[in-house]
Amino acid sequence: MKFGKSICVLNVGGTRYAFTREVIRDFPLRRVSRLHACATEKEVLELCDDYDRERNEFFFDRHAQAFVFIMLYVRSGKLRFVPGVCELSFYTEMLYWGLESVHLDSCCQKRLDDRMSEIGLDTLSELDVGVSGDESQSSGSPVRRLTGRAKWLETMRKTFEEPNSSVFAQLLASVSVIFVLVSMIMMCASTLPDWDTAKRNTVEEHRTVEAVCIGWFTAECIVRFLVAKSKWDFIRRPLNVIDVISITPYYVTMALAQAGVPGAGLGVAGVVLRVLRMMRVFWLMKLARHFLGLQTLGLTLTRCYREMVMLMVFVFVAMAIYSALAQLLEYGLDLGTQNPDYASIPAAAWWVIISMTTVGYGDVYPVTVGGRVLGGMCVVSGIVLLALPITFIYHSFVQCYHELKLRSARYTRSLSVEMLQRA
Repeated sequence: MKFGKSICVLNVGGTRYAFTREVIRDFPLRRVSRLHACATEKEVLELCDDYDRERNEFFFDRHAQAFVFIMLYVRSGKLRFVPGVCELSFYTEMLYWGLESVHLDSCCQKRLDDRMSEIGLDTLSELDVGVSGDESQSSGSPVRRLTGRAKWLETMRKTFEEPNSSVFAQLLASVSVIFVLVSMIMMCASTLPDWDTAKRNTVEEHRTVEAVCIGWFTAECIVRFLVAKSKWDFIRRPLNVIDVISITPYYVTMALAQAGVPGAGLGVAGVVLRVLRMMRVFWLMKLARHFLGLQTLGLTLTRCYREMVMLMVFVFVAMAIYSALAQLLEYGLDLGTQNPDYASIPAAAWWVIISMTTVGYGDVYPVTVGGRVLGGMCVVSGIVLLALPITFIYHSFVQCYHELKLRSARYTRSLSVEMLQRA
């Protein structure tokens, strides 16, 4: 800034805020920080509505109360909606000052997604709120301008954690999915009867493909750990734990092989090796990072754990009651028609669970009149008990799907803008 006084005054809707030039230069809000780079009043008026040269005062005809909450975010790092103000109106204020929905607290993000879903919007256009083209580049980026190593780490983190953040991230995600599919195809093929013969003929090729896949997964996991903002949060995330569980068996197998333990042994070591190889099925969970459906399922189970626990309680209580009654009617009364399939309550519990879920394999069934009446009651009550919590889980699934769909649409739109700007 090559004009005006050392103290700059921001007048937002009649409320004044005084800052020094140094504070303006490093201000977290992009629209404000860009004032420092302005060399003429014409450039200043492109960012604000009016300018008083004598008092060095910048006028912004925006919502004063909304800016108060935005300033609270600048100070505390927490951004929430203004009580009594429409979510979309506050969101337009955020876009004007250079913020995005990702800067909102999770509860307010959910409210915004619900509101936008109600009116059929994926995202608001910068043109709708008067944001300039240069400022739209900041959409979806951190509020504070990162430089040097911090900027590189943030770019790498987004590339590996957010597949829709850039073209290179999408390419990387596609390669990862290909490796997962190749690994799963090889694991499934290894259980075929003719696989051992084919493996003897092409053993080196199979080892090479497996080593390349594991190498890719290991490198991806290490890079994501190194660029993570919080190493402890990275370790605690379920998908990262699954990654480690699916990668570790290969190295354990290689270590045991180097120690001279045969892979197809009949002892405990051989059983452990076979179990470890089958743990590679967890690689499929890596697809949750790239497919909206799996993400929706995981988020739904996380939010509906109370309903899931309630469902399990319903099932276990009904199993206990019906198992005891079935064992008594079919075997315990000793009326000359003892059914050996119901010799114990745990054995009867198998019949109860397949009846309540209306599977009905037919391998176990009652033969007495009382047992058949009990079976009918078991089926009907199972349908009712299972249906009660399903409604809550269904609504949560739909809600989670819309939230993730809106989030994905925002990333896709940001990516489209980035590609158009580069072109």
